[in-house]
Amino acid sequence: MGVKLKDLLPYKTVNFEELKGKYLAIDALNAIYQFLAIIRQPDGTPLMDHTGYVTSHLSGLFYRTINLLESEVYPIYVFDGEPPLLKKETIEERREIREQAREKWLHALQIGAIEEARKYAQASMEVNEAIIKEAKALLEAMGVPYIQAPSEGEAQAAFIVQRGDAWSTASQDFDSLLFGSPRLLRNLTLRGKRKLPGRQEYKEINLELFNLDEALKSLDITREQLVDIAILVGTDFNKGIKGVGPKKGYQLIKKYKTVDKVFKALNIPKEEIPPYEEIRKIFLEPNVISDYTIRFLDPNPQKIKEILCEMHDFSVERVEKAINRLSSLKTKGQQTSLEGWF
Repeated sequence: MGVKLKDLLPYKTVNFEELKGKYLAIDALNAIYQFLAIIRQPDGTPLMDHTGYVTSHLSGLFYRTINLLESEVYPIYVFDGEPPLLKKETIEERREIREQAREKWLHALQIGAIEEARKYAQASMEVNEAIIKEAKALLEAMGVPYIQAPSEGEAQAAFIVQRGDAWSTASQDFDSLLFGSPRLLRNLTLRGKRKLPGRQEYKEINLELFNLDEALKSLDITREQLVDIAILVGTDFNKGIKGVGPKKGYQLIKKYKTVDKVFKALNIPKEEIPPYEEIRKIFLEPNVISDYTIRFLDPNPQKIKEILCEMHDFSVERVEKAINRLSSLKTKGQQTSLEGWF
């Protein structure tokens, strides 16, 4: 879910032409969840093979990655590692929400409420180790790089951008900005239009680019204060203060400067105060690795067909056409410098 900060942070709309030649550190888990949510039947049933194994994520990862490469946008997928202990409660809450959503989905299917069924089906999706393992195997077969983070994927992605090994992070969540990413790109996998839940209407979806330095300057705050605002609003590591949204959190930090002073000023009971110093450390001193390799290699057509066609019933003809598109792209070699992009 991440931190809800969109109402506070300025951004600009960009198009794919402006991303040409750029490398993006993509939050892999976030992207996979999107594929699982979007690639479904009208009643919410995901794409599956003959055994009932869900394959929506493989379809989305395969075709979307090729589309990005054809646009000369180079994805570097970053996978989550071991989550911080403070995230345990959030993970458990999400698991319960998914279970409840699955029950509502099955009930909606029984009574023929198709729109409701799709809504609940999207909320019931779960990413397990098998999904992650096959996603990595497919990327390897495609010759597309991925990095395994030791902990939070968005922290690692932010670090990659900070080092100049990618131009921006890409995620629907804002956490990478809190982790210090100079830029965040949202809606990378939501091009065009999106159907509004429960309505026969569609909403235009644009690529949104957030610049951390510009945001901090416009708000006249530090990154540390942005993290404190997030703690007030609520993060994956703590519940927010009731009644405090992004704008109110900003006003409070501007007035009192730090989150601990806000707690004191509002007389927040001690038992309701989150371990803010530990949360600050997660964002400001994240657990990341520096010995990673970013390299695009030749695709392995046979391995791609083995994963998609032989194992999961994808159309051989369609996959071969996509492989031909992938093989024709000049994406080989290793990035050396992004100086000219800044």
